[in-house]
Amino acid sequence: MPNQVGVRKLAMAFTVRLLLFSSLFLLPVSVFAQTNGSIAVGDFLTATAANSSLWLSPSGDFAFGFFPLGSNGLFLLSIWYAKIPDRTIVWYADRDNEAAVAPKGSTVNLTANSGLVLRSPQGEELWKSGTSAGVVANGVMNDTGNFVLQDRNSESLWETFNNPTDTLLPGQTLERSGKLSSRQSETNYSKGRFQLLLQEDGNLVLSTINLPTNFANEPYYATDTTSGTVAGSEGKELVFNVSGYLYVLRENGGKYNLAVGEVVSARDNYIRATLNFDGIFAQYYHPKNFTGNVSWTILWSEPDNICQRITESSGVGVCGYNSICTLKGDKRPTCGCPTGFSLLDPNDPYRGCKPDFIQGCKEDELSGTKDLYDVEVLINTDWPISDYVQLKPFTAEKCNESCFQDCLCAVAIFRSETCWKKKLPLSNGRVDVSLNSQAFIKVRKDNSTLPISAPQLPCPDEL
Repeated sequence: MPNQVGVRKLAMAFTVRLLLFSSLFLLPVSVFAQTNGSIAVGDFLTATAANSSLWLSPSGDFAFGFFPLGSNGLFLLSIWYAKIPDRTIVWYADRDNEAAVAPKGSTVNLTANSGLVLRSPQGEELWKSGTSAGVVANGVMNDTGNFVLQDRNSESLWETFNNPTDTLLPGQTLERSGKLSSRQSETNYSKGRFQLLLQEDGNLVLSTINLPTNFANEPYYATDTTSGTVAGSEGKELVFNVSGYLYVLRENGGKYNLAVGEVVSARDNYIRATLNFDGIFAQYYHPKNFTGNVSWTILWSEPDNICQRITESSGVGVCGYNSICTLKGDKRPTCGCPTGFSLLDPNDPYRGCKPDFIQGCKEDELSGTKDLYDVEVLINTDWPISDYVQLKPFTAEKCNESCFQDCLCAVAIFRSETCWKKKLPLSNGRVDVSLNSQAFIKVRKDNSTLPISAPQLPCPDEL
């Protein structure tokens, strides 16, 4: 006769297993998606403050969902690294050059005919992925960081790798006409002023964009992978292979490596290549296993000195008008205003600077005094494309005096017995220790309101 205690134990164990099995059907569908990365048509996520509604890749390395933008109740539909403290975004939904920012309570649904559809709490469509010809059978959040919509034959109908924003991941490629667009700032994900483009001629270039149009200025960086003396030397695609190498693959099979000899283990590190909001294209790595406070490390970046590389044909400098660009040790630029100027946007130093005083020939005349300005002297600082007259041979004293007495002159630059007088707005300002120059900046002593109002030129809308 069976031991009654043993029978009771078996019955209890069976009951527990039954309860566990039954409870699985009470969990939301998104929890199932965390085990294998697969998402069923009809599944959805909701933007919540707890950020508990996610679709994870099988390893949990990447998350797809609503990323909170501060504490203002707004979210960004995006993909990010889920296992590190710095949950860096690698893709985000955008529409017409604007980030698809969603308020709390918004939902994203996986549909058969329209792919991913993002709607506000009121039902307004904020963004949709769309698909190529075909009906979506399921979605997959891969361990590569690629979110794919598949048909019933597991063929791709749409994927984030083919619709990049500002970042490339290992396993991703850019075909001709493929591009990355920078965001406007570190926290503003709308389209910014910089673009990485593989041109139709095979040349990979970095350019500034004249917003709100898509007009690209002359490149400030280029691989020059165009057709040359060697047949098939033009670039075919930009490849970021699974080992972490980034190169332009030529038509003849040759490679142009963006970083010679620089590589880290893709098995032990997360790796990404990002076009930053300040125009620097850089490759980063972050250890997968770590202790303590670990952040992203730059492996390489282009260009070497963006403060100097953006010239007149390349557009307005990275820091905007009337500003000064200085390179940091990590080759990232910082922006500042000269004496007598302040930031156009106190929250964004890359928007440029405005004068804190009124300057002009009519304004000087209305002031009723000759003693209007002081002169601030800066060393090795220049705005190389804002001059309207060049005086040579000249002395530093004469250069200073000539600008001081000229109502059109805002700044004069002196070096090598030459004086360049410049007027507002000052463009492409930078610090360059190789200049051996002096900059004489006129700063009004009294910046109070003039006794008789005079018209002022408006500040540029787009910097």
